[in-house]
Amino acid sequence: MARFKENDLPKSKITKSSLSKAILIFQYAGNHKWKFYVGLIFLLLTGGTALAFPKLMGMLIDCVKNKDNAQANFIASGLVVILFLQSIFSFFRLSLFVNFTENTLANLRLALYSNLVKLPMTFFSQKRVGELNSRISSDITQIQDTLTSTIAEFLRQFILIIGGVALLANESFKLTLLMLSVVPLVAVAAVIFGRFIRKYSKKVQDQVAESQVIVEETMQGISIVKAFANEWYEIARYNGKIKEIVKIAIKGGKYRGYFASFIIFCLFGAIVAVVWFGVRLSISGEMSVGQLISFVLYSTFVGASFGGIAELYAQIQKAVGATERVFELLEEIPEKINSSESGAEEILKGNVSFKNVAFYYPSRKEIQVLKEVSFNANFGQKIAIVGPSGAGKSTIASLLLRFYDINGGEISIDGKNIYDYDLETLRGNMSIVPQDVILFGGTIRENIAYGKPNATEDEIIKAAKQANAYQFIKGFPEKFETIVGERGIKLSGGQRQRIAIARALLKNPSILILDEATSSLDSESEKLVQEALEILMEGRTSIIIAHRLSTIRSADQIIVLDDGTIKEQGTHQELIALENGIYKNLSNLQFNNF
Repeated sequence: MARFKENDLPKSKITKSSLSKAILIFQYAGNHKWKFYVGLIFLLLTGGTALAFPKLMGMLIDCVKNKDNAQANFIASGLVVILFLQSIFSFFRLSLFVNFTENTLANLRLALYSNLVKLPMTFFSQKRVGELNSRISSDITQIQDTLTSTIAEFLRQFILIIGGVALLANESFKLTLLMLSVVPLVAVAAVIFGRFIRKYSKKVQDQVAESQVIVEETMQGISIVKAFANEWYEIARYNGKIKEIVKIAIKGGKYRGYFASFIIFCLFGAIVAVVWFGVRLSISGEMSVGQLISFVLYSTFVGASFGGIAELYAQIQKAVGATERVFELLEEIPEKINSSESGAEEILKGNVSFKNVAFYYPSRKEIQVLKEVSFNANFGQKIAIVGPSGAGKSTIASLLLRFYDINGGEISIDGKNIYDYDLETLRGNMSIVPQDVILFGGTIRENIAYGKPNATEDEIIKAAKQANAYQFIKGFPEKFETIVGERGIKLSGGQRQRIAIARALLKNPSILILDEATSSLDSESEKLVQEALEILMEGRTSIIIAHRLSTIRSADQIIVLDDGTIKEQGTHQELIALENGIYKNLSNLQFNNF
């Protein structure tokens, strides 16, 4: 299979027509388009052989009247050949469509994921992860089913309707008029009725899903339920939902009963009417028994196709909707960042400067988060940022990483505006150790190596030792191959923090951001993590966002942020000397509690 590079993927354009947007999927087929077109040829051949079958069956029945064994043998052999050809054509049709679909969707998935990963933080702050997962899984699965079978089946049914009606008219024009006035109407009515019943089935499924939510909530919060002795309340809540399910299901059952009665009487009644009129024509000599059998078979084909094509069309419409949703994401403008590992990066020294920086989040423009914030962090310095919750401390880290664009002022590194650096260079020279460490679900080795994917074994071990993580890693039976679980759930908070520090050490950044890295740890874990952080901060510019003031006493400069502005600035000793100062009050509150 030819390699399909992400950079070669076509850039989608916004179009007015949903159908034209859906057709854009074929641009992701690359050099596999021919498989779809050849599959269409086999589809036509499948339809053609299917239409020949009723005609030959009628001719075989007529051999009884003619008492011609040789003719019967010849026609029967022809039927076997047609069945054999149809099976061959069907195999190639299905295999080609599947091959085309899987390769096309692989490219589409890659394009979608690549674009998603490169979208700015402003996008992710306004979208739910569940919705994005649905786009990648459910929507693409919907497209997959349509490309693999629905389109082909829709075209096959269309061929059977057109070809079947033409051959019916050739057998008997009068009988064809009767069939077209009765069978298609009944088939379409059956589809509409069936949709109505499925709505009731969906209502039942939705109610069952809601009842499962009650069960899930109760099980997850079982300790609270028992602590409040509210078992009776949860049982009553679940019982109420169960009764709703029963009520809707019984109503749906009645409609299913009506539907079954409708099908038995109307659809089979229509077939009886066609056969009855055909028998009368046969008795009058206007058509043979074999022709009548062919006609009945063609009528069955056409009736079934009328019934099926409406449902297939509805599925195609759903797929078009899914395609639109997928292309909405593909049309989002990504950050200018490489999709593959970049080469040698520019190494920054790490002199950071904020000059009159103003910022508000795009989703909350009425609230200004930072107002005229100015400070300098020179190479090797430790700059601590403290203040009450919501003061804008973490926002400073986000702006430095260019997660968001500032609304005023300037941020520069080494005298150069951060917007003049490409993102690989800027973020490649920074590391962040957050309060809530995110680890990936692989091994400890993989999580440490995330800081430098091509790191050697010695580099990984060295980083683990410097981060005070090597001892606990050695204690696991699988050591560095230990699976950390989803988001690192199998490790304690202190262990996760030390893995994150090892990851940052391995990256060897010029600028380090510590976002309340020890605030959620116990005293013993905090001591180990703090020791590792001291090693990590050596020889680089450190921006420390902290709640625990005991961890920042040695900082070169402490910035006190409140309501988006810098209220105080200086060393620990300078700030503690300020009468009625915010930092002094915070310090007194914290240290008096110990």
